[in-house]
Amino acid sequence: MPEPTPLLKMTGIQKRFPGVVALNNVDFRVNAGEIHALMGQNGAGKSTLIKVLTGVHTRDAGEILVDGKPFSARSPGHAQELGVSTVYQEVNLIPSLSVAENLFLGRQPLRLGQLDWGTLTKRAETAVQRLDLNIDVSRRLSTYPIAIQQMVAIARALDVSARLLILDEPTSSLDAAEVSRLFTLMRRLKADGIGIIFITHFLGQVYEISDRITVLRNGGLVGEWPTADLPPMRLVEQMLGLDASQLPEHKQKTQRLIEERRKPFFRAAGLGRKGAVEPFDLEVREGEVLGLAGLLGSGRTEVARLLFGADRADSGTCEVDGRSLRLASPRDAIRARFAFCPEDRKTEGLIPQLSVRENIVLALQAARGWYRRLSRKHQNELADRFIHSMQIATPDAEQAVNNLSGGNQQKVIVARWLASDPRLLILDEPTRGIDVGSKAEIQRLAMELAEAGKAVLLISSELEEISRCSTRVAVLRDRKMIAELDGGEVSEQEIMQTIASGHGSGDEPTA
Repeated sequence: MPEPTPLLKMTGIQKRFPGVVALNNVDFRVNAGEIHALMGQNGAGKSTLIKVLTGVHTRDAGEILVDGKPFSARSPGHAQELGVSTVYQEVNLIPSLSVAENLFLGRQPLRLGQLDWGTLTKRAETAVQRLDLNIDVSRRLSTYPIAIQQMVAIARALDVSARLLILDEPTSSLDAAEVSRLFTLMRRLKADGIGIIFITHFLGQVYEISDRITVLRNGGLVGEWPTADLPPMRLVEQMLGLDASQLPEHKQKTQRLIEERRKPFFRAAGLGRKGAVEPFDLEVREGEVLGLAGLLGSGRTEVARLLFGADRADSGTCEVDGRSLRLASPRDAIRARFAFCPEDRKTEGLIPQLSVRENIVLALQAARGWYRRLSRKHQNELADRFIHSMQIATPDAEQAVNNLSGGNQQKVIVARWLASDPRLLILDEPTRGIDVGSKAEIQRLAMELAEAGKAVLLISSELEEISRCSTRVAVLRDRKMIAELDGGEVSEQEIMQTIASGHGSGDEPTA
């Protein structure tokens, strides 16, 4: 028998932005009554594909059919009117209004020019009952937990007769019980014939709830599979563009590194933050590069932010040199001689209007306090020293840092923290978006710092970078630290296998 007409069929979709091909001839389809996972790393094209479908972006080429008929949304609101609704990671509702008002915002029932509260309440109760929600629709939305707010957003999306529901990272702020409740709802909607596009970074959830998987990478279609036919290891390979069977075995780390390994100077025990990362144990030694590996959304950056006090942990303890360490703010971390180079260097790392010199001395001056100002002579000496030692390509130290290339901007951030003489340097995606030459220099610098006795915590999406630079690797998946690889275990193949299986090679499988 011929296959039924897909509910959604996107064919040959292309979208270009200046200097970037965001989508290159992508095909994508969703059937009625199925949950279809759309997977890919950062920059894969998932968000662009959804924005083309819902009218945020105009496609440059390709065809979109819904129920076999041409579909062209002018905006997300228009897409919703046509039966395609999106619920985003951040609940896009108004917390100060009631549940009922949020459900029908912009579509409120009127009577004699006034809001018809009776009709509004009845329609709202019907909408939430459809999702088996037993809540008071007259209460402010903000009085309910985020999971209920997410359900209300879905109820609003479905009230306009949605045939296709797009859930973009809906579980990112939910705990296990709330995820279970959402999945129960998704299965009920699936049984009602609604097609669901499920975008998530949680591999376990993909295999728990989805029927099919489509993988995008670098704006192109990698493939589409029934979920049952795509083992987790193969999914990881497709997302990363690697083939574990063809990866060279990683060379054993030198015996000197193992023999000279020092005792941990920093220990975290049961450190965690609800909704960010599950409690974990971690030890850091001076003179090593400790890698944090995992797919996007696995909890790598969340771990780094807890260790630097940028986010406050709600469980666990920390010690430095056997003494208790309170990490309530970055100030506490800086006092312990911790340093943090964030992933988003433009918005979280650099002050673009300041010069290279001013950006380099910033952390040291902050540690000293503004009443113990660094002399201009000292500032110039520091800036010149790091510009020379790190080969920062700039006409002079007074050049505005936003005029530098991405690789040189990254070097400026690293130089800033090195000027404060840290014991622990946290590098979150330090080579993302920079040229090959600068990338090699940053990697070399990380290893040289470890040889000089510093501790380096390296976060990277590139497994080759992690395996080449790291002495040990802590692996995360679904916001949980699942394994630690050491010495000869540190290889791309072993990291991929650990991510896919959800446990270390010597551990029992997790549920």
